Amino acid sequence: MFNALARSAGVVTATTDISANCLRPLILGVVESSGKVPVAPAPLALRTDSLTSKLPKYGFVQPMAGVSLAGTSQIRLAHTDFQVPDFSAYRRDSTKDSTSSPSDNYDKRKAFTYLMLAGGSIPAAYGAKAVVGELVSTMSASADVLALAKIEVKLADIPEGKNAVFKWRGKPLFIRHREAEEIEREKAVDISTLRDQEHDDVRAKRPEWLVLIGVCTHLGCVPIANQGDYGGYYCPCHGSHYDGSGRIRKGPAPLNLEVPPYEFPTEDTVLVG
Repeated sequence: MFNALARSAGVVTATTDISANCLRPLILGVVESSGKVPVAPAPLALRTDSLTSKLPKYGFVQPMAGVSLAGTSQIRLAHTDFQVPDFSAYRRDSTKDSTSSPSDNYDKRKAFTYLMLAGGSIPAAYGAKAVVGELVSTMSASADVLALAKIEVKLADIPEGKNAVFKWRGKPLFIRHREAEEIEREKAVDISTLRDQEHDDVRAKRPEWLVLIGVCTHLGCVPIANQGDYGGYYCPCHGSHYDGSGRIRKGPAPLNLEVPPYEFPTEDTVLVG
C-alpha cells in the first residue's frame, strides 16, 4: 500500500510497509525514478539448524538451539555421554544368566536369611534385657533405703507422753506414746473445724500409739514434737501448728502429717512399712 506520493523536481518517490508473517522476515523496498529497486540482503533466519551450525562443538556436549519470534534465542546442552555403572561384580552368579529362573536358588537364600535372622535376634534380645535391667536398677531405691523398707520398733522403749524419732526410708518417723488425757482431747475435736478433716480414730489404730511421718506438708521441714499452740507438733520454719493427732490446726501447711502403713504384729512391737 502506498502511504505517500510526492512530486519533487521530476522525481517520484514511493514508500511501502510490508507486514511480517511467520513465514518470511521483513523486507524493505525503495523505488527510485531510475526504475531499479535495491533490495536489502535477507537477515539470517533464526532456525535450529542455523544456530546449531554457528555454535562450537564442546566435545561430549552436543548443543541444541531453539528460537521463537516472540522471545530470545535459547540453547539447551544435552549430556549424552553418561554411562550406566556395571554391577556385575556384586550380583549373584545365578542372576547373571538371563535364561535361568529366579526361583532356582530362592529357597536356599530364604533359609539362610531366616537362619541369620534367628541367630542375630537371640543375642539382641539378651542385650536389650541387660540394658533395660541396668536402667531400671539405676532408678530404683538405693541399698540403704531398701534395707529400711520395713522397720520394727519395740514399744516398751518409748515412755508414756514421749515422742520417739526413727529413720524409715530416708524420712523421720514419729512414734508417740499418748496419755489418756491427750487421747480424750483429740477425740473431742470437731472435725468440721479442721482444714484437713480426719477423726483421731482414723489416724491411730491403737489410741495410745500415734505413728506419723515427721515431714511438714508445707515445704518438707521437720516439725518439733511437744511444741506449738496445740501441744502436738510445731514447724519453726513457717509456723505450722499440729495437734496431738498430727492434724494441721494453724499455719500454712495444707494437710495433716502423713500416716504410714503399719501394723502391730505383737502387743509390744509395731512394724512400719
